[in-house]
Amino acid sequence: MKWLTDADIDVFVNAHNYDIRVSGNARWIDQKCTSDVLTIVSDCISVYVEQNPGQEFTTKDVWHAQYTIDNVEAIFKKPGVTSAKARNEYDKFFQQPMELLAYSGVLAKRKVGTRNFYSVKSSEILAYLALRERNSLTFLQKYIQKVLHDSGLKSDFDAFFAKQTKAAYETVKATFEQFTIKHTKINNEVECRRIFSKVMNPLAYLLNARGTEAGRISKYKVTYDMLMYNRDNFRDLGSQKPKDMTRKEYAAAAKFKPSPGLAAYMSQKAKRVVREFNDKYRGGFTEVQDANHLTDKAVHIHHIFPEADYTEICAYYENLIALTPTQHLSYAHPNGHTQKVDRAYQNICLIAKAGSIEDTLNDPSRDQIYEFGRFMHVLKVGLEDDSFESIQDKDFAAAITAINLAYA
Repeated sequence: MKWLTDADIDVFVNAHNYDIRVSGNARWIDQKCTSDVLTIVSDCISVYVEQNPGQEFTTKDVWHAQYTIDNVEAIFKKPGVTSAKARNEYDKFFQQPMELLAYSGVLAKRKVGTRNFYSVKSSEILAYLALRERNSLTFLQKYIQKVLHDSGLKSDFDAFFAKQTKAAYETVKATFEQFTIKHTKINNEVECRRIFSKVMNPLAYLLNARGTEAGRISKYKVTYDMLMYNRDNFRDLGSQKPKDMTRKEYAAAAKFKPSPGLAAYMSQKAKRVVREFNDKYRGGFTEVQDANHLTDKAVHIHHIFPEADYTEICAYYENLIALTPTQHLSYAHPNGHTQKVDRAYQNICLIAKAGSIEDTLNDPSRDQIYEFGRFMHVLKVGLEDDSFESIQDKDFAAAITAINLAYA
């Protein structure tokens, strides 16, 4: 899998004409088209296609797949696929993001009667979206900007973001409603307004600006949780909160609660990425290079700071390390007790991970799955030390010194 960059997404969206005045397609985005939904739907499609190569698929095919059943029900609290309530719920949950993927050019679509059949046009973009919510948010922001540009609406939204007033908000909302009713089959303002927030708020978050909430201009700048379909979860408080709010204040305001299903799903997906990366660039060997295990394969991916205790960083690649079974179950977790962590070996793992991240960031030929800032956030949360935020970008020597001091 090629690890795509923001520039690759720019190339992709710029290769398409998304002018709604030409297509007349009102379903280029919809209520369920949030970054968390787009990510898991893309992931479910990717797994389905991998298990059914060369086949077209419908929404029902994807939602009845075992992988979907195992994950979507637990994460989004959806009814079981055999439930009487399931059809309408799952149809919207999968259909709307799949329509977005088709309009954007990630999927191909053909209609037979009333049924839509899909196939994958860009497996690289689909894999990019399936990896993590932040990727989907980046894609949505770039895609929305391109649709607005191609459709002649960009200047209207730019005017609102420049003024940030109630009057400017009412103007851009009315413009969007009139445009949608004129150029698509949508014929009422209520439906337009449901879609409007999915267009406005990802851009507001990108620009650190006010957006829309409950049909009005938002009182505060748009925060990450406002973009989510499933807001009742943990997510990364540190990277989402406004700078003028404490983590505690933001968690309380956003009403964050742990979501075991989401944490487990994101954690397992992150482990998959780190394992593939380690196999590709390190030959599958352990990241902790001690003399007794230099030639042993690292078949285990270990949370340096345990998933159960540090839910916020459980899906960070920077918190995951490839170890041999002995290193994992004898050293990291003494006597195989996975609820216990050996602090001395945790220190060793962090130093080793720092080396792996530094090697990757210094080698442009590698997929750049790691970020120094995210590693510092892992250390800040795991070691409960805000000083890691002040370490200069890519100053690994300072980071290693601070890690060792924390365990002294």
